[in-house]
Amino acid sequence: MKISLKKVKLLALFALAVSASYAGTLKLRQTTGKSDNTLTAAEKKAGYTLLFDGKTINQFRGFRKENVPASWGVEDGAITLVGKGAGDLITKNQYENYELLLDWKISEGGNSGIIYNVSEDPQYQATYHTGPEMQVLDNEKHPDAKQGKNGNRQAGANYDMIPLSTPAVKPVGQWNHVKLVVNKGHVEHWLNGKKVVEYQLGSPEWQALVKESKFASMPGYGKIKKGHIALQDHGDKVWFKNIKIRTL
Repeated sequence: MKISLKKVKLLALFALAVSASYAGTLKLRQTTGKSDNTLTAAEKKAGYTLLFDGKTINQFRGFRKENVPASWGVEDGAITLVGKGAGDLITKNQYENYELLLDWKISEGGNSGIIYNVSEDPQYQATYHTGPEMQVLDNEKHPDAKQGKNGNRQAGANYDMIPLSTPAVKPVGQWNHVKLVVNKGHVEHWLNGKKVVEYQLGSPEWQALVKESKFASMPGYGKIKKGHIALQDHGDKVWFKNIKIRTL
């Protein structure tokens, strides 16, 4: 059977078009197929470990409890409140110098927080009695956003202490990415790729801020060098995922 040169050229062009289309589809799948609650090759090499696998909360327990309170659960691959009166979650392990990564999403009008360097010593009745907090908040509809000083109670702030240096939070319903660095008392809050808070625990500037804050009457606040990391139950719906940590 004879095939004309014109038909051969048409077939070749068709094959190239199919190949290009397939390559484009493959590239799209490669760039959009990142899985939640897993470690990338680069993260593994950097020394990160997962604190949440998207299914179980076995790296956490309740503050001053042996188990995870029933009101905390997993929903669509994220840790969330599924009931009332759960209390704060804390990591089973304690950390001193570390870098924490996670994503959070808050409900409309909601309030929560990431509280770090937490002690369970019996003299401290709550996680925030010792641990500074990176605020998690709906800035638009929660009244706390307009309280405090200069926005130091808004999402990403060092709660009631230090406001954000630059706006960075995403609207309610969207995921916000956190990097929290604690290294020899030097603390950095990163929100959605921007460094928004930086301070030194125990510095004269820090101590002056404590005296002017709601934590002035809490003798252990900000003085714990090695402690747990807490996810706060403030009574509002909140979601956390992609929780990863590495020691420094």
